[in-house]
Amino acid sequence: MAATVGTTMAFGLFGRRARPDAAAADAIYAGIVAQARRPALYRDLGAPDTVVGRFEVILVHAVLFFRRVKASPDAAGRAQLVFDAMVRDLDASLREIGVGDVTVPKRMKTMVGAFYARIEAYEAALDRDDAALGAALARYVYGEPDAADRAEAERFAAYVRRADAALSAQPLAEVVSAGPAFPEVEETA
Repeated sequence: MAATVGTTMAFGLFGRRARPDAAAADAIYAGIVAQARRPALYRDLGAPDTVVGRFEVILVHAVLFFRRVKASPDAAGRAQLVFDAMVRDLDASLREIGVGDVTVPKRMKTMVGAFYARIEAYEAALDRDDAALGAALARYVYGEPDAADRAEAERFAAYVRRADAALSAQPLAEVVSAGPAFPEVEETA
């Protein structure tokens, strides 16, 4: 027993210890991913159940989270940790699907750039009307930039509006501590 404690202490001096804030941020990001993996998003709203489609649906939910917390300087640290968790997960996902070590940084740069583009597009659309949001979702989630009137994109837009409203109504302290409380997807279908 004493050797185990001593060994743990010695390695603890040199190893990285998980910070409670980082663990909470990882849990928040895991909740974002769990919502993005809800089968109804793919079955009922027609989001493409592909690697790219799932990535895009994760980005939609991440944008909603960051949109909610951006107004509060008190949430900036936690938001950065959630972003860091997202980047780590995307990196691990690329490696898991077989992207080589040399290519991962290039792909990550593209993916993070896509995330920032989605923030701009979805925030602008959320601040405008349902047609703009449907068009943005048709372009990015469904990969059909000319299909702004697509029924699935319109239903997805209704869900995103409801999710944005739900997060806006959720106390900020709860969003940054327990994560966003997204609405049920099935209510939109």
